[in-house]
Amino acid sequence: MPGFEASTWYGLGAPRNTPAEIVERLNREVNAGLADPHTKARLADAGGTMLPRSPADFGKLIADETEKWAKVIRAANIKPK
Repeated sequence: MPGFEASTWYGLGAPRNTPAEIVERLNREVNAGLADPHTKARLADAGGTMLPRSPADFGKLIADETEKWAKVIRAANIKPK
């Protein structure tokens, strides 16, 4: 479909009712790991780019990607078997 770009991304999720302080700590620690120069270099060597995000930003990414690909599925009339 014209105007769409496909890429691969990875993220870390937690169960829906995980306490906010746990989510915040996980986010802080994961982002600290992603800021490590050795980690950045290893990912760059593999062709990747790190995009540290807040939990809210990651939730928005998931929602935006879901909406984007739902449009493609509808436009292509893709149906489950």
